[in-house]
Amino acid sequence: MRAAYAPASTEWRRFELKTRVTLDRDGASAQAWIPVPAHADPLWTIPGDTTWTGNADTVKQVMSEDGSHGFIHATWDASDTPAVLEVTSDVRTRDRHSGLSGTAALSEEERARATTPTELLPLNGIVLDTANEITDGADNDLDKAKRIYNWVVDETERNPETRGCGLGDIASMLHTGDLTGKCADLNALFVGLARAAGLPARDLYGIRVAPSAFGYKALGAGSADVTKAQHCRAEVFIDGHGWVAADPADVRKVVLQEDDGTLSLSDAKVQDVRDALFGAAEGNWIALGTAHDVSLPGSDNGPVPFLMYPQAEIGGERRDELDPANFTYTITTRELDA
Repeated sequence: MRAAYAPASTEWRRFELKTRVTLDRDGASAQAWIPVPAHADPLWTIPGDTTWTGNADTVKQVMSEDGSHGFIHATWDASDTPAVLEVTSDVRTRDRHSGLSGTAALSEEERARATTPTELLPLNGIVLDTANEITDGADNDLDKAKRIYNWVVDETERNPETRGCGLGDIASMLHTGDLTGKCADLNALFVGLARAAGLPARDLYGIRVAPSAFGYKALGAGSADVTKAQHCRAEVFIDGHGWVAADPADVRKVVLQEDDGTLSLSDAKVQDVRDALFGAAEGNWIALGTAHDVSLPGSDNGPVPFLMYPQAEIGGERRDELDPANFTYTITTRELDA
């Protein structure tokens, strides 16, 4: 029998995440950037060690000073030999069972990072106008955040045809009225609207690593192969409460995928998730980072909107990170003793 969706466990879990890249390069040089867990919060996620093996000519671990992203950067000189790299990380995580407690204040630097526009998250024009409409008459910041969360749940839909996790071009979504997509679209919409309303907010880019403890197939990994299990969550900072978890995209995923797509927002199975996913999050997912517009050292192909997938280039040509079979990479996970 299905348990009500209510993440509340205080037990820590420890997972190993292993990414293996093999690049057939036909005499060309190559390089790869493999995201690793960088985001840390002592309440629910603690990154551990990262190690690597392979035949790269140079390997360097890069961790941003602000903890917003981290990756292994490997390079290979021109050769016919396949480029091979295996990166292994471990991380401890647990449920966020309330989400309304924690750090009561942000530093000026942290607040600035969480309220700044990005390439795909502008905070003016239609984004600002929409945020003002949603939050008009709100009593306080928590009320504003809840209104934005509920608006995204009510007005958007998950589109199974969207590649990967989506792009997160929120101004285009609002201008066209096409409020469909996947987690990096729908949760980016929440983050952008929250920032436009004056609330610090951020995307959390990561990957599912275990089944949901509550019987929701849509909200967990189905096997140890998590090559395509990437998922973006979100947070909003409320003064006096701290960082509050928010995941309207997963509410929409439950509507689309559970019970053969027969559910609506009014069904109890969806309402359970909707109520919980503002303020709580299940610890079956690993956070990688929060950064937007990430520059990859050594690349001439420009920044990536976010770093949730492995990246690689062969002879200066960037591979398609959403096509792991032809990239080629695999990501696997296993749970360790905590």
